[in-house]
Amino acid sequence: MTVTVLGAGTWGVALTILLSGKNIDVCLWSSDETTEIDDLKKNRKEIKNLPGASLPDSVRLTNDIEEALTVNDPELIVFAVASPFVRRVAKLVSPYIKEGKKIVNVAKGIEESTLKTLLEVINDEIPQGDNSVLSGPSHAEEVSRLIPTTVVVASKTKETATFIQDIFMTDRFRVYTSNDMIGVGLGGSIKNVIALAAGISDGLGFGDNTKAALMTRGIAEISRLGTKMGCKIETLCGLSGIGDLFVTATSHHSRNWNAGYLIGKGMSADEAMKEVKQVVEGVFCAKAALKLARKYNVEMPIIEQVNYILFDHKPAMQAVSDLFMRDKTKEHENVEW
Repeated sequence: MTVTVLGAGTWGVALTILLSGKNIDVCLWSSDETTEIDDLKKNRKEIKNLPGASLPDSVRLTNDIEEALTVNDPELIVFAVASPFVRRVAKLVSPYIKEGKKIVNVAKGIEESTLKTLLEVINDEIPQGDNSVLSGPSHAEEVSRLIPTTVVVASKTKETATFIQDIFMTDRFRVYTSNDMIGVGLGGSIKNVIALAAGISDGLGFGDNTKAALMTRGIAEISRLGTKMGCKIETLCGLSGIGDLFVTATSHHSRNWNAGYLIGKGMSADEAMKEVKQVVEGVFCAKAALKLARKYNVEMPIIEQVNYILFDHKPAMQAVSDLFMRDKTKEHENVEW
């Protein structure tokens, strides 16, 4: 089995470690605009942002996209590219992709200009590929150390989903299958915005009550939007929805929680992202999530207030007050007296 992983950030490296542990021939690629490959070549034992992880010597490292996609003709291509760069890399990759080549996107986000999930972006640029999405509650730091983790992969066909399931599955990394590709991509993206809100709450000094409220009402917002877009409610209540929200909104591993915490402490969004020193997907997704809410006429007040905080410099404490003083309503719209 041969696999090429595109993107040598923490998630791409963590999955590379996981796959190489199964004696899979893995090639790890990153753009030559970054220093990631050079850094890994110099030291495979001390990996930035992955303490305790080690990259096996068997993993091939390259900045050459042609080499990554043609040497040994990989049977699976893993897109672990940060969300702002997915379309650009997909365009770069497309000429090397044969009809039916299996690709799985593991990044999370929504493209603001088109309001498409990252899998839809890949479908645009690589229509000849057999494209899937894998998501779930999975901190790279823990996966790289083989801490038990569960995720879900969604594909067009059961055969492709099972193929990808078999490649990733280990006694520490359990993979479920689904056919809800939009649902898996949407839940894993918008939960990052709710995780920002959870971090802001903690930065303001609020407690568990507040975070529980944000997470519960956050998944309600995601579910309202998702069902309007044709997603299955079971997906949004599963690993790529509630599961991913839980792990991202409660852990100090989460770059979204960390950025939110710093914003709650008084930093601007730009200052917080510089301090975190990683791509904070929730900041990039926030505007797109609000645009989707307006496009589908769905009420998403938490998403709205996060946007005000991030981009209109609204004080976080005022945003909390405005959320609590909204018009009174019942918890579930479809439950009648």
